[in-house]
Amino acid sequence: MSKYCPVTGKKPVSGNRVSHANNRAKRTFEPNLHEKRLWSPALGRFVRLRVSAKGLKTIDKRGLDAVLADLKKQGVKF
Repeated sequence: MSKYCPVTGKKPVSGNRVSHANNRAKRTFEPNLHEKRLWSPALGRFVRLRVSAKGLKTIDKRGLDAVLADLKKQGVKF
């Protein structure tokens, strides 16, 4: 899945684009994804992750190695 954050599980959701005249048309809300290269002291190497902005805040709070351990349990490759 290309537009998916493995840390937070955010993915595209659908909704309506609403004009000033209240006309409605379908649209998608996509997560704020960033391709990041983060250093992992436990692995001794850089890890490339495509994470959302909220996922980066989660990594700052919990630590990269704890997040990578959870991803490994889920079977996500990195």
